[in-house]
Amino acid sequence: MAGFRRTVDLPQVIPVFPLDGALLLPTGELPLQIFEPRYLNMVDDVMGGDRIIGMIQTLPGGDRERPRLAAVGCAGRITSFAETSDGRYLITLTGLCRFEPGEELAMRLPYRQVRAVYAPFEADLSELEKAPVPDDARDRFAHALKRYLNRRDLDIDWETASGAPLEALVNSLAMGLPFDPQEKQALLQAPDLAGRFDVLTTLLEIDSVDDGDDENHSVQ
Repeated sequence: MAGFRRTVDLPQVIPVFPLDGALLLPTGELPLQIFEPRYLNMVDDVMGGDRIIGMIQTLPGGDRERPRLAAVGCAGRITSFAETSDGRYLITLTGLCRFEPGEELAMRLPYRQVRAVYAPFEADLSELEKAPVPDDARDRFAHALKRYLNRRDLDIDWETASGAPLEALVNSLAMGLPFDPQEKQALLQAPDLAGRFDVLTTLLEIDSVDDGDDENHSVQ
C-alpha cells in the first residue's frame, strides 16, 4: 500500500484489537462491526491519524480484561468507514504487515497499545513477485478444497477462483473459511505465501472426508 514500503514507515506504537477467530493477512480485507465503547474510542482516535489497528488473537490464561496476546498479529489500515444510525461503526481493515507484540503501554486509554515489532515480517511489504507454487501442489489444493466444500455443502465460483491471483485466493479462503482460532493463527504465522498455501491445504485435507468424487478443478 502506498506510503508503507518499509517497516520503518509504519507506526511503532499501535492500538490492538484482540478478537479470537478473526484473521487479517497482509493485502487481505477484513470487514468489522464496531460497537463496544472502548473500540469505538479506538477507531475515533486512529481515524484522526494513520488509521492503523493491530488485529491479534489471545492465548489462554491471563486476566479476563487483559488476556495474553498471541505471538503474532497483523497491522491493518482502515480503508472504508461508515456509521450506522445507532452509533455502530462499519469498517474495513486492509492488511499491511504482521507484527510481534512487544512492550505493552500502560493503560492510559480504554484500549490496549503495544510497541509493534515488524522486523521479522519485512517481506510482507515487498512488491516482489511471489515464488511460484508447483502444479502438483495446486492440484492437491484444488482437490482438498473441493472435498472440504462438498462436506459442508458450500460452493464457490470455480471459474473466478481459477483466474484469481494465488495470493488473493489463499488469503480470502484462509480469512473466510470457518477454521478454529488455533488454525487461523497457524495460517497467520506461516513464513510466506508458499507456507500459507501448504498450511491451508493441510487444514482442508484434515477437515475433509473422501466423498468419492474425483473430479478435478485446476487453480491457476
